[in-house]
Amino acid sequence: MGVQILGLWSPNYTVCVHLPETRSSNRVHSVTSAQLSTTASLSSQPPTIQVVNIGGKTPTLYGNATLDETDWVGLETDLYYWTKPLRPVQWYPGHIAKTEKELKEQLKLMDVVIEVRDARIPLSTTHPQMDSWLGNRKRILVLNREDMISKADRNAWANYFATQGIKAVFANGQFGMGTVKLSRLAKALAASVNVKRRAKGLLPRPVRAGVVGYPNVGKSSLINRLLKRRMCEAASRPGVTRELKWVRFGNELELLDSPGMLPMRINDQSAAIKLAICDDIGERSYDVADVAAILVQMLTRIPSVGLEALHRRYKIDVDGYNGRIFIQKLAIQLFNGDTHQAAFRILTDFRKGKFGWVALERPPR
Repeated sequence: MGVQILGLWSPNYTVCVHLPETRSSNRVHSVTSAQLSTTASLSSQPPTIQVVNIGGKTPTLYGNATLDETDWVGLETDLYYWTKPLRPVQWYPGHIAKTEKELKEQLKLMDVVIEVRDARIPLSTTHPQMDSWLGNRKRILVLNREDMISKADRNAWANYFATQGIKAVFANGQFGMGTVKLSRLAKALAASVNVKRRAKGLLPRPVRAGVVGYPNVGKSSLINRLLKRRMCEAASRPGVTRELKWVRFGNELELLDSPGMLPMRINDQSAAIKLAICDDIGERSYDVADVAAILVQMLTRIPSVGLEALHRRYKIDVDGYNGRIFIQKLAIQLFNGDTHQAAFRILTDFRKGKFGWVALERPPR
């Protein structure tokens, strides 16, 4: 008889879990698959991830193989199947609906628009309606949190956007890297505004730049670094900025800080899961255990992380097991069976770079 684990049918097995030392003894406990599932269910919801067989395809959740540089398409395909049975991730708080209309009106006044994306997931932090909102308006693309991805990731995205004819700037809003280049580029792109004003006998005015993007991609932090003072409220969680705010950068540049904009409905659930992993969407919109399980499965496929990095971090053997069971094992070892806390630890460790800095997306080929 087999047991279903995250959609995989496996025979009954024995897991060795090293529990923390107690006063009485330091023992290694042998836990059966049924006991492991029972223990985890005491403090968390039952597993919700399973394999969906569509068109005869059953994705491999993971084994010993890691992801080749040319196999990102394969990872995206598997991610699609992993997310199919999950509760959809949707987040559209009231302040977004309220300010979206105001933002579209303000964008008509912009000389240039600075679109900020998360460098770890540039495609997933692309608003599907942004192109229609901006039309032919001049745009600068900022890939923020450049310090959270590898040099190979940066080079891949830099080459991709260069071939697309898009002006891209890598930045770190927390420490200020890239802000000087961004300021110069914004002024240069909008220089024609004051050329036309002078031709009409009008005095020059500051360049108007709107800063837009998804929640928690670092828009306000970037503006504060440009201004070299804290003018916009910023925090490492989505939904902090709730209204439009104009700030002036010297006599040459005016910046519009805006709340994070999300579509009313996120149709691409693979992108939604990556938003959750990178903390670019409200935590109430997703199940932490589901998201962490998928993160584990993704990390085992990325060459710069792989099984070894997870084993080094948690001293748990992940070879042959899936994300949900890995979380259950971690919960028993460190959190008295609390899978929510175990899952949250994995997400937090990724966000803090404990597995190294790595992007979760590479440019499409």
